Amino acid sequence: MKKIKQQDNFEVLRKIHKNPEASQRELAQDLGFSLGKLNYCLNALREKGLVKISNFKKKQNKINYIQYVLTPKGIAERTKLTLDFMKRKMREYDDLKKEL
Repeated sequence: MKKIKQQDNFEVLRKIHKNPEASQRELAQDLGFSLGKLNYCLNALREKGLVKISNFKKKQNKINYIQYVLTPKGIAERTKLTLDFMKRKMREYDDLKKEL
């Protein structure tokens, strides 16, 4: 089974937090992922208990509608990944600063 990169998890969780009602197609396009990669990431996040996927119909147009919700565990993971990302970027900045 493929292993999802921590950066991919971070990006998916961040996008879901910003727009939980986005379609998979919109999320994939925003992230630069194929639909298959996004679907794989979403399923892995769901299996880890980080994302809840709600499926329901809008009454007016009777269209299937999916909403992605970060679970409390997902919010904690997003926060951890955000901190890791910031630490990594600060190290990169410090390394570049030393080179100059």
